[in-house]
Amino acid sequence: MPRSEPTSAPPSIPGVLTPEQVIAAAASIARQQEPSGAIPWFAPTAGVPGHVDAWNHVEAAMALTVTGFREPARRAYEWVRRNQRADGSWPAKWVLGEVTEPGGESNHAAYIAVGVWHELLITGDEAFAELMWPTVRRAIEFTLGLQMPRGEIIWIRHPDGTPSDHALLTGCSSIYQSLRCAVALAERLGEPQPDWELAADQLGHVVAGHPEAFADKSRFSMDWYYPMLGGPVRGQAARRRIAEHWDTFVVPDLGCRCVSDQPWVTGAETCELVLALDAVGERDLALKLFAAIQHLRHDDGSYWTGYQFANDRHFPGDRSTYTAAAVILAADSLSGTSAGANIFKEIGGRPLGPSEAADPVACGCEPATILGAVHS
Repeated sequence: MPRSEPTSAPPSIPGVLTPEQVIAAAASIARQQEPSGAIPWFAPTAGVPGHVDAWNHVEAAMALTVTGFREPARRAYEWVRRNQRADGSWPAKWVLGEVTEPGGESNHAAYIAVGVWHELLITGDEAFAELMWPTVRRAIEFTLGLQMPRGEIIWIRHPDGTPSDHALLTGCSSIYQSLRCAVALAERLGEPQPDWELAADQLGHVVAGHPEAFADKSRFSMDWYYPMLGGPVRGQAARRRIAEHWDTFVVPDLGCRCVSDQPWVTGAETCELVLALDAVGERDLALKLFAAIQHLRHDDGSYWTGYQFANDRHFPGDRSTYTAAAVILAADSLSGTSAGANIFKEIGGRPLGPSEAADPVACGCEPATILGAVHS
């Protein structure tokens, strides 16, 4: 059996979450890791297996690293490296090792850059970063192959190679952070990628200023807070965004809804909102919300995915690895425990925040100059 005991002190929040409880949350992730190294949403429950996707898998690996579960985290990253396709992507879903949705999602591919940068920050392991660099480079090239001239990035490439016809605000906000991590990693390894930086600048500008570039998913709370979490929206714009939709999504003393029109609060969305609030300087709100969502904690350290408060029951009834991971990353950010705790605030010594358009003509913010125009 692979070793899965922690090797370093975990984060904690006094009066809210003890170090032992955080370790228990991480152990609940490690218990559900498959022999291959893959981390599913949840282990088979009542005959129903949870699926694996690259984004949530990497988030879970990050949480394992934060809590000192280094060996399971490395097995998770090796799984990522081993299962990358030639075009730089990963299938959207696996179930018990079998691909069930082969399309490649752009934000899934890009997020490996966040995981590798995070792992390097915490462990200082340059050899690991060198090993993973080709994987990160191919993933970012796949992602940027889906970037439109205006700056948004299409959410998926279908199995036949054709891209979807729309971009997602949540996914592009996540990709913005991923690109900043990829740029920092490239510079650290002596292989700077200025084109990636320009692509990030254009993407961040479009996320913050061009809602018309994205499919309307406004009923989902992620479209509300992810532009703040990923970095494109900060400062006064973030404070306006918080105030505008707080009452729509936040249920007092319970947490954040997944969707605005359902009586359902979810742990992962709540903890991501905590991370976003902390990143934009709203620490008191973040701490209050983080304390509120602890009602989802199970006695064994795992976390229920959500709570349907109209019917007073856990919904959909699983205890997910990505929820435990989001709790751990939020605790780390709030406590500043690990060397990766600020990854939602700064990357490579630079604040993670809004960007100016690299090409304001492409997004329509500046008129194109017509050379050789004839004037009467």
